Amino acid sequence: MSFINIEIRDAVAVVTMNAPEARNALGSDAQYGAIEDVCRRISGDRSIRAVIWTGAGRAFCAGGDIKLMRDRVFDPEIEPIEDRYHYKEGIHRIPLALYNLEVPVIAAVNGPAIGAGLDLACMCDIRIAGERAKFAESFVTLGIIPGDGGAFLLQRLVGPSKAAEMTFTGDVIDAAAALQCGLVSQVVPDEELMARALDLAQRIAKNPTHVLRMSKRLLREAQHARLETVLELSASFQALAHATKDHRDRIDAAVGRLGTSKN
Repeated sequence: MSFINIEIRDAVAVVTMNAPEARNALGSDAQYGAIEDVCRRISGDRSIRAVIWTGAGRAFCAGGDIKLMRDRVFDPEIEPIEDRYHYKEGIHRIPLALYNLEVPVIAAVNGPAIGAGLDLACMCDIRIAGERAKFAESFVTLGIIPGDGGAFLLQRLVGPSKAAEMTFTGDVIDAAAALQCGLVSQVVPDEELMARALDLAQRIAKNPTHVLRMSKRLLREAQHARLETVLELSASFQALAHATKDHRDRIDAAVGRLGTSKN
């Protein structure tokens, strides 16, 4: 059974992590490869304009597989330097694939998003939480550090102070607290989560694929680039956008509506 299921609904891809018995925990090369493959497929299909990312069962993602982690820790044959490559060639494949995916991604957080599971949600552009969702940057409670991009991702969403609090304590916060600190943009009844995520995805997907992808790239670059750099990139992207049929059709229709409203 594949770890990743994908269903295409018009221009929306619904991606589900499918290991409910393990609470969608992460830890195998097969899982990392499945995530890379689905991101590659979505990037190559320009008919897909929005993505919903969720978990099967009652958890979004429980983080790293602690049983596999324990096996590695107590394996006398593994030298510390090998763990560097274990991360670089393993779980680091997820942020490089998902965070850099050009298509807008909505995390539909249907339950606990813990450790690497929280970081995975942070790799998405928008997070909607069901009421039973819980979040924790819990690495410290296992005596390790955020090893899969959390130090980069979390503080960009909730600010340095809140990110430090969550990272240094490992405390679990509920959906209401996640909304208050800006980690999620909506909290909805659990039974409405997918319907609300689909509604948002469909509102996104009504817009042209090229401008969605370029807008996402601008948002990503603006997190770390100088204003002058973002303005230069904006000018280049806007020149491309002005030349598209989507823009010509939509601006022509908008002007037509404007003329009708004056009559």
